[in-house]
Amino acid sequence: MLHRFYTRVLALASSPRALWWLAAIAFAESSFFPIPPDALLIPMALARPDRAWRFALVCTVASVVGGALGYAIGYELFDQLARPLLAFYGYAAKFDAFQAMYAQYGLWIILVKGLTPIPFKIVTIASGAAHFDFAVFMAACVVTRGARFFLVATLLHFFGDRVRSFIERRLTLVTTCVAAGIVGGFVLLRLL
Repeated sequence: MLHRFYTRVLALASSPRALWWLAAIAFAESSFFPIPPDALLIPMALARPDRAWRFALVCTVASVVGGALGYAIGYELFDQLARPLLAFYGYAAKFDAFQAMYAQYGLWIILVKGLTPIPFKIVTIASGAAHFDFAVFMAACVVTRGARFFLVATLLHFFGDRVRSFIERRLTLVTTCVAAGIVGGFVLLRLL
């Protein structure tokens, strides 16, 4: 069953509409969607290693634009919805402390979390809610998302055939590790 699914994903990854789907998923993941674009980027780069960097560029641009939407969601909706609730429950001062901490360490938070499997929308929305400097936010998004996607693309460009062979021989192990990594990312997020 896994092999059939894997073959189907590779076929979809090499379809003419795959690039549009990749852009849509990268955009949505940075603002409201839970699945990272790597779920499509990796099979696309495995199917076409010669286009891996093009796929990474599309992922980066769409993710950064989606990050701007996530920032806007945090900036606009947080003030309208969450701030009155924080004030009602007496947590306004704690949020002010969060904003001060984010102003000091926000750049590092964006850079580090943008490279991890932790959903990037959390960073984008938090940056907007904290009113983090938008220009610095966008520059950090370009750096961190570009680094992440181009690293994946570069590895798959040069080692794609070996990676594909490894995945096909050990598909159950690979899917189990990916699932454990996703669950671990969410658990880590809950603990932080």
